[in-house]
Amino acid sequence: MKWRVAIVLGLIIFAAGVSLRAETDEEVEAHRSVLDLSGAFSNEGFKLRDGHWVGTVKPKERTLIAVNLYAGNQYWFAAAANEKAKKISVDLFDETGKQLVTETYNSGEKAAAGFSPQSSGQYFVSLGLIEGDATTFCLVYSYK
Repeated sequence: MKWRVAIVLGLIIFAAGVSLRAETDEEVEAHRSVLDLSGAFSNEGFKLRDGHWVGTVKPKERTLIAVNLYAGNQYWFAAAANEKAKKISVDLFDETGKQLVTETYNSGEKAAAGFSPQSSGQYFVSLGLIEGDATTFCLVYSYK
């Protein structure tokens, strides 16, 4: 009986180890940078949502992330890339693919878009590399 418990615990520990991966230095740097940017929104009463997205952004390509947003809330989507990116952009689209009018912030390798949806539903955050070389990015969002 004890060996069965040991095997089950071993499998759980193995499965947890397989699903976890170490963040690269570039991911950590991008995450730190986007947290610096999103700190400005917390000063305005926004709460940082748990979790973040990391990936690679390439010139002339866009990365799309689907999010569920709720009417009546305000959101800020903030992204940061490493210094290989000279300029990035954050845009929002509705479920039909129509680009939405947002408040924007852009300072080269950091960008953000603010939006208050009129209806709850699925939206898409688009991250683009306007100038620079392919690099790692990190995206977070805040709400109130």
